[in-house]
Parts: sequence; structure tokens; C-alpha cells
Amino acid sequence: MENRLSQIKPYTRAILKAHLCSCGVDYKSMDKPVIAIANSWNEIVPGHVHLNVIAEHIKKGVIEAGGLPLEFNTIAVCDGIAQGHEGMQYSLPSRETIADSVEIMVKAHGIFDGMVAMSSCDKIVPGMLMAAGRLNIPSVVFLGGVMPNHIAPYESKEARKQFLAGELDEEGLVEVTKKYYPSAGACPFLGTANTMQGLSEALGMALPKTSWMQALSDEQLEAAEEAGRRAVQLVQEGITPKQIMTKEAFENAIAVLFAMGGSLNACLHLPAIAHEVGVDLPYSLFDEISRRVPFLAGVTPNNNLYTTNDLQRAGGIPALMQEIRELIHPEALTVNGQTIGENIEGSEVLDREIIYPLSQPINEEGGIAVLKGNLAEEGALIKQSAVAPELRTFQGAARVFNSEEDFVEAYDQGILQEGDAIVIRYEGPKGGPGMRELHRCTEVLAKFKRAALITDGRFSGASAGLSIGYLSPEAAEGGTIALVQDGDMIEIDVPNRQLTLKVSNEELADRREKLELLKKEASKFLKLYSSTTTSAARGAVRV
Repeated sequence: MENRLSQIKPYTRAILKAHLCSCGVDYKSMDKPVIAIANSWNEIVPGHVHLNVIAEHIKKGVIEAGGLPLEFNTIAVCDGIAQGHEGMQYSLPSRETIADSVEIMVKAHGIFDGMVAMSSCDKIVPGMLMAAGRLNIPSVVFLGGVMPNHIAPYESKEARKQFLAGELDEEGLVEVTKKYYPSAGACPFLGTANTMQGLSEALGMALPKTSWMQALSDEQLEAAEEAGRRAVQLVQEGITPKQIMTKEAFENAIAVLFAMGGSLNACLHLPAIAHEVGVDLPYSLFDEISRRVPFLAGVTPNNNLYTTNDLQRAGGIPALMQEIRELIHPEALTVNGQTIGENIEGSEVLDREIIYPLSQPINEEGGIAVLKGNLAEEGALIKQSAVAPELRTFQGAARVFNSEEDFVEAYDQGILQEGDAIVIRYEGPKGGPGMRELHRCTEVLAKFKRAALITDGRFSGASAGLSIGYLSPEAAEGGTIALVQDGDMIEIDVPNRQLTLKVSNEELADRREKLELLKKEASKFLKLYSSTTTSAARGAVRV
């Protein structure tokens, strides 16, 4: 077969090849399929620090299959390091930057026939999937896998509580945390990183059972070589991401998201990925699937005993999808050329404490619920699998803050009380700008027996409790959340999917006439992001 290089005009091609020779590329190898190795390696992010090693195995597979691998890098932000300070404003916007940078490298050079997109963590996996969909060249997503955890999740959480209570010093907390985060790989809990790794496989863009392999294990390195080989084969077969990432594939991914009780952030990322391939994923579709797909996988943050390492041991994505086979589209095509149904055939659940039977679920509904009402006309999200049943109906007086910092200051001053309906606004995609994760706020919320958090910001995949986020339209767009005042009664009814501000329409209309929207100071980059992004309900995609 002819590669893209052969289609370039002779003089331009000759000069182009000379430049590649300057980089050490063998002139005689340039008639082979050229495979981009889009790598998000850096020395800062635990989920990515090992990807340079994995890349060498992917290249080996490409070469064995008769291709020419050429590697380039993109950025990656660690949400764990960016958490709790201004750095979190840059996390979600980095998703677009990642997709853009991969597009730039592939389109600007015009030489690539296929791609292996390497990533691991929160915004990087969806950014790479967005790029694959946008470019629509034969592509495999290869995932960085998971670090092993040497202690249980509850032990890590207990150490954090001790530190916040002044019972453990910094060095002591670091020593405990190193046992939970001991090495390279995605953090072991089912946060956004591992949710998106799992959903890459459920979408069909990653090879079977590669979601949660232990980072740098022999198993993973062998899979990396197979990914390289498969990228070349995809070029030869002409299979592209748009043939794989269909509406049915996204419905499969949503079903898996709810069955495993994955991160709320997936409801932000899946619509953004789908947007790149022309598929619409409204909140209403998420809610419809959540009502019919039960919650089956009990791992942290949905419990305090097990992690994704245990979920992989129990059979991983293939076993979970086989358990819900009657609720998915088994005919959906995947990156290995087979259907989802063929890939999961014969997969068995190896630990019923981890993956429950479809006939005896942990909860009859999926792990995430979409709430609507006059406070969230376009919708808001809650991880109901991580909310105690007695908290799923709630009514409380609003205590309103215009930033995470204002909320933290109020907590430090002892102002917050049991029964508060805490509203943190102007933290959405436009208003933040950047839609920070308010994970530290949810950790504070856990100190109260009965309190709620409502925000147009978002949460870490590790968050739990009565935390409602992703509220749309956001305050910066003039959403009703901008009209809430201290003392207003807010009613939450998770079973009936309602989020209601108990204020009359007349009073709200009067407040709207007097409303002056808050605009926060921001860097040039964040101002640009704010001016081009859309609401959380639309995936915070760029207009």
C-alpha cells in the first residue's frame, strides 16, 4: 500500500525526507506506514512518568508489523498536584490543548498514516481520544495502567483525616500516602483517570483488558508491542476512529460508567469526545441509561476496601461488560477488528465481592444521577453511588460563596453548620475560568453529618457525599445559581432527580433584573478559554 509520504509532490517529498534523515530516520524505511507515537510522558505526573519506557515497546511492535514509528510529546497535568490552588484552573483547559497539539503535529507534518495515542490520567485520556476522533486516522489508544496500592483506601483516607485534625505531621502523611501511591501509574482508586482508562476500552479504542494493567508489568509491555503492531494493521485494514466511536459505542461506554460507578467527570469528557465524531450525548441520554443499568462494581470511592487493581483482578472491563451484556450493543466494532461481543465472550467474574451479579446489584440504578429543576435547567450531576441513602433527600438553607477560596475561609472561621446547603458558584468553565475540581471542598463536607454542596464547578473522581456539581447553566452565563441568596431553601431529591430552589418565579425575575455577573481576573490563556468554551452540559467543548 502507498503511504501518505508517497502522495506528496516529488520535490516537496525529497526535502521532507531529507529533514527526517537529519533526525536519524533511515531513508529506505520511509515507504512504510508511518505511525505517530503521541506520547504524554513527563517527569511530573505519576501516571505518565513511565510512558517513555512503554513507548519503546510500542515502537518495537510497529517495526515488527512493517511500520515506521515516529514519536512526539504533548503536555499532561497531574490533578493530584494541581489540586487545591490556582493550578486546578488549568486542568480542564489542558484537555483542549492536548487535542490541539496532537492535531497540530499530525496535520502540520502531513506524513502520518496511523497513530498510537499514549496517556493515562484525567484530561489526557479524553484529550487523546478527542484528537483521534478529530483526525480520524487509524488509531490505537494505549493506556498507562495503574500503580499497585500497598495499603487499603481506608488507610490512606484515615491518614488524611489525622493530618487535618493535627494528629499527623507532613512527613507522616507523605510516608503513608507513598504506600497508597508507591510508583508509576494512575492512582489506584476509581477516579477520573481510571474511569477514562476503562471507558477507552469500553468504547473500543483500547485493546481488551488493557485498562487497568499494572504499570510496567510484563503483561503491559507485551500489550504495548501488540498495540504497535495493531496500529499498522489498522492502517492496512482502513479502520478509523469514526468507524469505532459510533453512537452505540458511546452508549456502551455510558453503560459501563454507571455499572462501575465511575467518575462524574466522564459525563463531561464523553460528550466532548463524541462531539469530535459528530455524535450528540445530552445529559438526558446519561439519565436514561442510568435508570436501566445497575451499579455493580464496589471499588473506592464507592467503598473503602478495593481499588481498580482489584477490579482488574476480578476480570476487568471484559468481565463487567459480559455481566451487563444484555444492556449493551455487543455488535460495536473495536480497535482489534473484532466486536465488543467477540472480545468479551467467555469472560468471567473472578470475585463477586468486586463485581456483583446483574441479578443482585449493589444498587438498581447506575452510579450517577442527573438532577434537574429551576436551579439546574440543563442539569446537574451527582455520584449517587457515593451518597448514603439517608442523604439522598435533603432540604437546607443556602450558604452562598463565589469561589472555593471564600468557602475554605468560611470553614476555617467555623461559620459553616450542620444542615447547610452550601452553594459555590462562578467555578464553571467560563466563570472559574477553567472549572476547577473542588475536591478539597468535598473533603471538608465529609466532616458534617448532614450538609450538601451544590456548584457549577466539578469534582474529583474520588469525591463522595451529597456533592452536586456540573450545574448548567453556570453562574457566569446567568444561570439561576447566580441568583441564589443566603437563607434561600434548596431541596434535593435524588430518587426523583430534582434540584429545586424554593423561591418564587416573581422573586427570581426581580433578582435577575438587578443581577451583575461576577468576572474574575484571569491569565491570557484562561481568558481565551473562557471566551470559547461551552457549558458543562455540552461537555465544555470549544465553540
